[in-house]
Amino acid sequence: MEWLRGMRTAPSRRQPAPDWRGTVRSRLLVCAAVVASWTAVIEARLVYLQVVDHGELLARADRQQLRTVVAPAKRGEIFDRKGRVLAYSVDADTIAAVPNDIDDPEEVAARVCKVLDGCNTERRLAIARSLGRRTPFAYVARQVTPEEARRVRALELQGITLLKESRRYYPNSELGAHVLGYVGLDNVGLGGIESAYDSSIRGKDGKVLIQTDNKRRAVFSRVEKPATAGAGLELTIDEYLQYVAERELRAGVEANHAVGGSAIVMDPHTGEILALANWPTFNPNAFGRADDDARRNRAIQTLYEPGSTFKIVTASAALERKVITPETMVETSPGFITFPGRKPIYDTHQYGLISFTDVIVKSSNVGAIKVGLKLGPDVLTDYVSKFGFGQTLAPDFKGETAGIVWSADRLDASALASVSMGYQVGVTPLQMATAVSSIANGGHLLQPRVIRAVIKDGRRVEVPHKEMRRTIEPETAATLTEIMEQVVERGTARAAQIEGYTIAGKTGTAAKLVNGHYQKSDYNASFVGFIPSRKPALTILVVIDSPHGNGYTGGAVSAPVFKRIAEAALTYLGIGPNLNAPPPVLITRHDPLQEPAPAAQPARAASMLAATLEPARNGLMPDLRGLSGREALRLLSQIGMTARLSGDGFVVDQMPTPGSSLVRGDACTLKLQRRAPPSATGGRP
Repeated sequence: MEWLRGMRTAPSRRQPAPDWRGTVRSRLLVCAAVVASWTAVIEARLVYLQVVDHGELLARADRQQLRTVVAPAKRGEIFDRKGRVLAYSVDADTIAAVPNDIDDPEEVAARVCKVLDGCNTERRLAIARSLGRRTPFAYVARQVTPEEARRVRALELQGITLLKESRRYYPNSELGAHVLGYVGLDNVGLGGIESAYDSSIRGKDGKVLIQTDNKRRAVFSRVEKPATAGAGLELTIDEYLQYVAERELRAGVEANHAVGGSAIVMDPHTGEILALANWPTFNPNAFGRADDDARRNRAIQTLYEPGSTFKIVTASAALERKVITPETMVETSPGFITFPGRKPIYDTHQYGLISFTDVIVKSSNVGAIKVGLKLGPDVLTDYVSKFGFGQTLAPDFKGETAGIVWSADRLDASALASVSMGYQVGVTPLQMATAVSSIANGGHLLQPRVIRAVIKDGRRVEVPHKEMRRTIEPETAATLTEIMEQVVERGTARAAQIEGYTIAGKTGTAAKLVNGHYQKSDYNASFVGFIPSRKPALTILVVIDSPHGNGYTGGAVSAPVFKRIAEAALTYLGIGPNLNAPPPVLITRHDPLQEPAPAAQPARAASMLAATLEPARNGLMPDLRGLSGREALRLLSQIGMTARLSGDGFVVDQMPTPGSSLVRGDACTLKLQRRAPPSATGGRP
């Protein structure tokens, strides 16, 4: 009850209503402030991106989505004088990277290295360093094999891509390596013709714009500048003669245990170089594996003292100036000659009183010195210069050595004696071959060339022959030719004789100068000559460096190499004998006791020759019997074989035999024979 009364008497208390409107208003204000601030920040960022940082972002987008790729130009092809390809370009795969797109360079480098041939730890670390530089582009491996490219492509690595590059390829490997030269990874010629004519052969690179998606896949491309192909070159080199020169030079160097050598085959009437060989040589497809000595073009870069071959210059000057005649007697007794301050200069024999012809034929040092002293330094140095010594001659080569010659005012009697017999003068094999060609063609010094024509935009432009000067008169050249013929017939070069042909030549044997002293065991042995001597078709020079075999003289070492090159070249070019030549018309004779030799027959029609090659399509050796030597050589070259010939005329026997398995690249031995004369057959017309 009390409680009830208390309830009744207590004053009533009413709670005030909450101010929800204010609460909502304050909250809305806070939210509005936050939204306004957020909007302001976004707007500010957008303004910064669209205005302040617009250029950088646009450039970054271009770097991510657009790429400019260099479209390499195709180098022009190089051909021999008959249109056979000696060098051409092929596509090669190159592994490249975009380091900015690679998160773990070491991991990527390890995976790439694992699929590359011969990749070792050092190379893997180098790749990792390259990928870690955060640059927009880097090479990983240039011009890899197709199998390596396939394995890398299968990895599908982010930031690793494959590009196509142009790579130079030489189908004949070492053949003509020093003439052709080689090309580096950046498609730039580094030696030989590839370097000398690089600006013409290389062409001009193009540009291709490529747009990619977010996975770096190309979705669009546009050629901004097309690549321009380079010009083609047709050389004066003949592929077969080059092969013969290299083969015989190598055989001569190896047989005589020599350090190296050079051989040159020239056309004396045009200055065209038909073959230029050096040993040792190299493979231009893998030039990096060869040392400097193998890559050096000895024929144009290596100087040597020519020795007695240089007596041709002394003789030319003496005959031209009428200081002496071929019949003039020269006293060479007692077999040596002395000058103050030097050792006596000896002949190999005591020749006594001999004609000037025999001074050259027997290669008398004493006789040549006495003639040189009569000429005097002014006249002799004048003819040394006329013949092209002491100057560069070939515009088709870079790095040609000019040689070493002395001015007239520096030649005292002792020095003049040395020059007269081919010492104290430095020449290159090319200079000596060019000088002797001048005698062969009647006294014209022609510029030696290896470029025959330039092929550009479907047009063939021939390179004209250039005569630099006249050296001697035709009468002098004819007289000297007669003397040089006797050098081969009865002198120091009898090992160069070829049955049926007259040859004019000269041997040379010169001790090598090392550290200011002439060696007693190392010599430069050389022989130079032209054939047939009365109507020269070829000038051939052979120089062997430091032979240590059965001999060391030019007659014993170099003349046999000359002979083998000349025999193959004469047969290949179809140059008949000029001594006791067979009659041009061969009459058919019959002898029941003797198998008839093939009779002369007209050149086969192309269809008949094609039928002869039919077995080769089935991998069988064709029957070449009955063909002329020239026809057989042409057909063998078409099926990729070389030839070894003996005799002349028509093929009467061959090895491999007809119908046997064909091995391309092998050699076929052909026996040639002309019809036996009437006295031998006893037959009737």
